[in-house]
Amino acid sequence: MKLEIRNVKKTFKNKTAVDSFSMELQSGECVGLIGPNGAGKSTLIKMIADIINPDTGEILLNGKRISSMKKEIGYLPQYPNFFNWMTAKETLMFMGKLSGLSKNGLNTSIPNILKKVGLSGEEDSKVGTFSGGMKQRLGIAQTLLHKPSLIIMDEPVSALDPIGRREVLNLIQEIKKETTILLSTHILGDAQEICERFIVIKNGLKIEDTSIIELLQRNSDNKLNIEITQKDQKWIGTIEELPYVKGIEVIGNQLKVKVENLENNKNLLLGHALKHDVDIVKFEVGNDTLEDIFLKLVVEK
Repeated sequence: MKLEIRNVKKTFKNKTAVDSFSMELQSGECVGLIGPNGAGKSTLIKMIADIINPDTGEILLNGKRISSMKKEIGYLPQYPNFFNWMTAKETLMFMGKLSGLSKNGLNTSIPNILKKVGLSGEEDSKVGTFSGGMKQRLGIAQTLLHKPSLIIMDEPVSALDPIGRREVLNLIQEIKKETTILLSTHILGDAQEICERFIVIKNGLKIEDTSIIELLQRNSDNKLNIEITQKDQKWIGTIEELPYVKGIEVIGNQLKVKVENLENNKNLLLGHALKHDVDIVKFEVGNDTLEDIFLKLVVEK
């Protein structure tokens, strides 16, 4: 399985939602499409799922246009739309028939799929009685009915409470062992837990395509996390002039100070603070978190 997106662009009225976007997804990968709200994630996901068409560019699956490969794709929207009066089994039967699957085949596969998504015993329960997490798991069951080689998920847990979110994240962890997944999210912790690779999108443009390890390593250079009191803010201007201080990020009373050599300079900086009677609340070696990196990417670029 290979997904190729080549220079895709989509404009609505005067706003470009996705701009000259290209990427590839290989079989067995679980890739997170990361970006703030309004970045173009859902538009891109819908083009890959062949729900809307790009204005320019092309999307290929195994070298063929995506429109001719829809049977290979499972799509989970952010808010799965079910009929509340149907049972779980009736819902999957209905969805399966729409996908061209036989009644006999569905009767055999539905119990197994419901068991896989943790809804065994709920076959005859009305969907209207389901929690948000149960509905999302039913949505995942629906994507698995026709055994797709690629599953696309649009913000699969953003609308769930903590319990439902954990249930669905655990389920995705299991599913990714068997198929290829592309999911969009703005929740960094979820992406870090599930995905091995990130694609960051901002204003419709791809600004990063990297692994978690590479991204963290790239931002792990010689930083000290320091917290001071409000009265000591003037000290910040003093240390900016020190020859071994290469950069300072300030958020309130918290500083991220990049130094030339961590081992040699951390004690010098601590000594400088003590010499100037700075009231230190926290002083520690620390690298950027994934959230720190994400904020810098989407705010600064």
